Amino acid sequence: MTDIDIQQLQVELNQKKPRAILKKALELYDNIAISFSGSEDVVLIDMAVALRKNIQVFCLDTGRLHPETYRFIEKVRKHYHLDIELLTPDRDVLDRFVKQKGLFSFYEDGHQDCCQIRKVEPLSRRVAHLDAWITGQRRDQSLETRQDLPEVQIDTTFSTEEHQLVKFNPLLNWTSAQVWDYIEAYEVPFNELHEKGFISIGCEPCTRAVLPNQHERSGRWWWESGAKKECGLHADNIKNDVTSFLNS
Repeated sequence: MTDIDIQQLQVELNQKKPRAILKKALELYDNIAISFSGSEDVVLIDMAVALRKNIQVFCLDTGRLHPETYRFIEKVRKHYHLDIELLTPDRDVLDRFVKQKGLFSFYEDGHQDCCQIRKVEPLSRRVAHLDAWITGQRRDQSLETRQDLPEVQIDTTFSTEEHQLVKFNPLLNWTSAQVWDYIEAYEVPFNELHEKGFISIGCEPCTRAVLPNQHERSGRWWWESGAKKECGLHADNIKNDVTSFLNS
């Protein structure tokens, strides 16, 4: 694959609409995939399948998702006739972690170690075999960590000296209202938990419904102080790196 000037590509894609960013991403990269978990990602899938029928889609199965989320994954698979790849944690590492710290250690010492094992490590294994990936990140999801998102970037979290990974964020300029306008207009499948007050949905022990006018990320890891509610999948959004249980 010919080297692509990412800085120049960012200039080209700056303030472009999601469909235009997706189209460019799929034109430039054959070995590219969409990361799917929430409503934003299904909007991207809905747009992408109109551009490429055989788009790769993967989803993190942490083993701690809500039953509704598993039903949602199956609904999306059938609706778009997709082969959704489920990424699971390393069994040996997870077994060691649970034996040492139990099933709910994150309530006492923070969510980073658990997320590293259940999310970040499985993702790192998958994207090591991709040239680029597509996320549903939006700037308005976090005033602390996502305000400087570009349309396209080198993924500094998962790139190595031998392998440069590119990340596209087509929905970065959309609001939650625009996402849901699209879902309603195009009858896009969505997680039934959204009808029960959940907005940002992660693992079952770490997610709860939010009250009216609360920010959507306030339902994630609610027992922790601070506004930097990230699990590590987009660690380049966060100034301070976390220490991984994997390296202990």
